Amino acid sequence: MAESTKRVLSRRVLPFFLLVPVSAVVWAVSSNPLAVFLSAGIAIVPLAYVMGLATEELGKRAGPGLGGLLNATFGNATELIIALVALSGGLVDVVKASITGSIIGNILLVLGVSMLAGGVRHPRQSFNRAAAGLQVTMLTLAVIALVMLELYNLFVPAPAPTVERMSILIAAILLVAYIAGLVFSFHTHRDVFNPVSAEEDPPRWSVRFALGILLGATALVGVESEILVGALGGAMATAGLSALFAGVVVVAIIGNAAEHGASVMMAWRNKMDLSVGICTSSSTQIALFVAPLLVFASLFLGPTRLTLGFEPFELVSIALSVAVLSLIASDGESNWYEGALLVMVYLIVAIGFYFHP
Repeated sequence: MAESTKRVLSRRVLPFFLLVPVSAVVWAVSSNPLAVFLSAGIAIVPLAYVMGLATEELGKRAGPGLGGLLNATFGNATELIIALVALSGGLVDVVKASITGSIIGNILLVLGVSMLAGGVRHPRQSFNRAAAGLQVTMLTLAVIALVMLELYNLFVPAPAPTVERMSILIAAILLVAYIAGLVFSFHTHRDVFNPVSAEEDPPRWSVRFALGILLGATALVGVESEILVGALGGAMATAGLSALFAGVVVVAIIGNAAEHGASVMMAWRNKMDLSVGICTSSSTQIALFVAPLLVFASLFLGPTRLTLGFEPFELVSIALSVAVLSLIASDGESNWYEGALLVMVYLIVAIGFYFHP
């Protein structure tokens, strides 16, 4: 039986919304952009967690196939909302940096912390090597797509209209690959990609309540994203941060808050299949769905079009991250030391972006 609405609101959901009015007050009375940015970012984190809870409950009732589609649609909703707001404000460089940060953050930082946390409690953990390998292959496709545009621009300096047309064509191919991956993962080969469905806990929320919470949290994330992006420029200047570092590290960590908590929690419970799936699937969704979608959205939003022409520093970071993921996923096992190494790799990459001019 589903939990009563009153009990869910009072014990599990309502506390996560309390930071929203605090953020609104700071935005209304404070002239310090850094304070406004931090308050909005902190308010987004629990909202993202609530969105994750609601999506998980809907997925339990919808079954593994449709549940996977719901998670693919809503799992990265926070990043997508922030990116759309930033696009409308012309912050294309920040959007590209947040895409880079989401990809490398999930497969280095989030997966690393998850393996570290799970390994402390469980000396040896295993996960589905075939499912992880599929995600690596899909991410490799994304790397090839991003590198190809930069290679063309390197050997044949392309004018802006050519880069835009190439980006649109490549984005369309990536979207097709994403849709085909959904069919492959949740229909024709669901036993390979979704092996933990039999262990799923029974749903505790009603469909109506879960949908209401999901839509309400999404709307509030949109409001907070407006505040966050509006204060981003002043906050970067106050803190002395570049747009590249802010997008790759700060905005990406805020946007991935839901995945961070869920992945670490599953690893701690020794559900490493699910933990690895959360991290790798989120990066794949960003690369094959969110990024191409933003390319098309930029045709209608903001003064500047988004292209897939990323900076070489970003491309190399993404490619190295995918290569490290391939090595980690090759044996289907993990331990705390591998997790620690992944976190260290992320810190090295973050230091590089911090000192990047």
